[in-house]
Amino acid sequence: MILALYSDQVIAENAPMDRRLAEIVRQRGDHIGYVSSGPDPDRHFFNEKVAYYAEYGLKLDPFIDLDDIVSDDLERLFSCNAIHLSGGHTGHFLHRLRKANVLERLRTWTHDDGILIGTSAGAILMTPTIAVDAFFLGQQPEDITDGEALDLVPFEYFPHLNEDERFLPALLRYSETITNRIVACRDGEGLIVHKDGVEIFGKPRLIFRGSADVIGLDGLDALMGPHGRLEM
Repeated sequence: MILALYSDQVIAENAPMDRRLAEIVRQRGDHIGYVSSGPDPDRHFFNEKVAYYAEYGLKLDPFIDLDDIVSDDLERLFSCNAIHLSGGHTGHFLHRLRKANVLERLRTWTHDDGILIGTSAGAILMTPTIAVDAFFLGQQPEDITDGEALDLVPFEYFPHLNEDERFLPALLRYSETITNRIVACRDGEGLIVHKDGVEIFGKPRLIFRGSADVIGLDGLDALMGPHGRLEM
């Protein structure tokens, strides 16, 4: 499987990661399915992404509304060369995926050599738990119940680190209560994860046991297995 975890996406700072992702997707085709985190009746956010991916020669279709889904939609989605999970309210997104019976199928599809792209909430959903989303809601991680997510990577992910100076101290405190490492990205930063390793864009922070460091070789070794591959 191949995973692309963005903080934000439609900004110039993401161009290096965008180009790399487009290169990877185009090796298989040019078709990306889009799963909306919530209602988008005017397709405003979807159309923004259509234009965005078109710049890289990629087509975005179908649009999946998890509240109004039919079996043909899912067949089209899972026949795509890649799937994009949008940003939005992470908890509501997770609830919709479960209610539509898509969560487990999405996990299976991704493990079966799928390419999964996530922006903000969509990226958080790739991790074992959405607990860090509590900080965007003015809550604490322990307030997030039933937050088990796709569990595709062995770390937690926090986007938009640059948006509030209180985020980093809160993440440091949280990291002292858990065994998982946390990868925290500012807008314009991200990761592409595949069986042979992790490609880093920008200077994401690796947060663990009360400390935060820019991810370097030592940090990658902590995320990756003994043979230079991510433990999945």
